Amino acid sequence: QVQLVESGGGLVQPGGSLRLSCAASGSIFSTYTMRWYRQAPGKERELVATITPASSTNYADSVKGRFTISRDNAKNTVYLQMNSLKPEDTAVYYCNAMNPIGPRYYWGQGTQVTVSS
Repeated sequence: QVQLVESGGGLVQPGGSLRLSCAASGSIFSTYTMRWYRQAPGKERELVATITPASSTNYADSVKGRFTISRDNAKNTVYLQMNSLKPEDTAVYYCNAMNPIGPRYYWGQGTQVTVSS
């Protein structure tokens, strides 16, 4: 069983920045594909960013050029650096891990990001 714990959310003004972190338990973190999703009120959960074990990345069109996903395998942690935040980025952000054996998927509890003046 893998446990994911997100942190770093909060209230920020439009144009500001936040960095989300997701710490994972387990010794084979380096083999997981990690993803950040978000869910705004009344909307479906959407994929924001992906990073593979080889550190290849992919982003939703809505965040390209503003968000950066990265990973530190020594710390079992994945990050989401969010710059130039907009009110429409307001959502609960969730970390997701995919163990390729199975595959199996794990979710964190989510962290709230609110972009407002």
